[in-house]
Amino acid sequence: MNKDNVNKVVICGGGTAGWITAALMAKVLGKTLDITLVESEQIGIVGVGEATIPPMIQFNQALGIDEKTFLKATKGTIKLGIEFDGWKTEQDSYMHAFGGIGKNFPFCDFQHFWVKAHQQGMTKELGDFSLNYQAAKENKFAPLPNITGTNLPGIHYAYHFDAGLYAMFLREFSEKHGVKRVEGIIDTVEQCQQSGHITAITLKDGTDIQGDLFVDCTGMRALLIEQTLNTGFEDWSHYLPCDKAMAVACESVSPTTPYTRSTAHRAGWQWRIPLQHRIGNGIVYASKHMSDEDAKALLLANLDGQAIGEPRVIPFKTGRRRKQWNKNVVSIGLSSGFLEPLESTSIHLIQTAAIRLLKFFPHQGIKQSEVDTLNQLSVFELERIRDFIILHYKVNERSDSDFWQQCQRMEIPESLAKRITLFKETGKIYRDVDELFTEVAWQQVMIGQGIIPQDHHPLVDGLTQKQMEDLIDSLKTLIARDVAKMPTHDEFLKQL
Repeated sequence: MNKDNVNKVVICGGGTAGWITAALMAKVLGKTLDITLVESEQIGIVGVGEATIPPMIQFNQALGIDEKTFLKATKGTIKLGIEFDGWKTEQDSYMHAFGGIGKNFPFCDFQHFWVKAHQQGMTKELGDFSLNYQAAKENKFAPLPNITGTNLPGIHYAYHFDAGLYAMFLREFSEKHGVKRVEGIIDTVEQCQQSGHITAITLKDGTDIQGDLFVDCTGMRALLIEQTLNTGFEDWSHYLPCDKAMAVACESVSPTTPYTRSTAHRAGWQWRIPLQHRIGNGIVYASKHMSDEDAKALLLANLDGQAIGEPRVIPFKTGRRRKQWNKNVVSIGLSSGFLEPLESTSIHLIQTAAIRLLKFFPHQGIKQSEVDTLNQLSVFELERIRDFIILHYKVNERSDSDFWQQCQRMEIPESLAKRITLFKETGKIYRDVDELFTEVAWQQVMIGQGIIPQDHHPLVDGLTQKQMEDLIDSLKTLIARDVAKMPTHDEFLKQL
């Protein structure tokens, strides 16, 4: 056997990041690797991420996880999108719904037809042509692959779930697939004097755990990637000014809404995530514009039910580690950086990082070409998601606070500025093939935030006024018919 072979993997830290990584690695490479996960029950996890996006379904399928089993184990519910209240102005509301909108034509997406109709006086909102949005408004859900009798896309969905229960669920899965769990707190980290690679970690009880590759899932402490390897951090707080969050659960109320709600306030926003057994709530805010006391009072004043426990403050800094993979350490989860939970990307970024690691997993020694490629892909993914989140803050029309006016004035990345200009002038979206957020996602947020394109694709002018009206009316009729037939979200959950 080659002495440089990577055979022993040590995952430092549990929680969602550690157990997602362990589960996927065990499922794919469990027969060839020795996988150990080290965690301590004495160290709490952040655990505010309870909302996901549709790729979560494919991830669970890759692990062979049954959906009903998963939803029962994690007290999960369905998510059809995110409703944004008060983001454009204090009175406005829109939804970033998953799935398609309207009917796309070759070389021309539906929003161009909507833009022309809007310019001609049509009052229907873009969301009126989204099956997901219409089902969400009625608190309904059914796993419908296509709009009935058509090839138009049907319901696309994700989940809300208890992140702590999900970690426990994946722990059981991982241990069944051979992952060894070690309870303990890491005390010291040993490095090779020549290469700087980490050779072992020592726990406070003296246990020594050696490894060939280490995965840092130690959260914001970033014990290996930063405290030991001094990798460096690229700060994005000048783009995303919120730097604190506070989370608390409350008792459930009916009906159980099949969407996440994000409500803007004078110095940030508040989330609402309905689960089967409770509602997850939190407030995200900029400490320069709001005190902890005021944030707590605002959070508690806007709960739907009795608070469960005390709100806890979670300070954070938005940005990314300069390298996700440095020497023989790969950082996954909060140790690799943080993008606030506005578009529910935290758990997704854990999953994509674990998938990337498996795609570029070292065999006969760690090759710099593999390291560089993984880091390059990580930067691309994070910067595109960063731009999408900045869009919500930058393009607002609120005048009620210094916070929102500061967001209007702030400099933004050139990549985002170009995208906004293109859409404003032409109604077109350019999206790189590997970006997370789709053209439809960008369209909904830009229009929802008040950017109405000045022009449309010339293909639209090929339709007569009658054909345009028929298209609009038929889409509305098809969507309304399917929504009417759907069971309520609560009825769907009872079937579990």
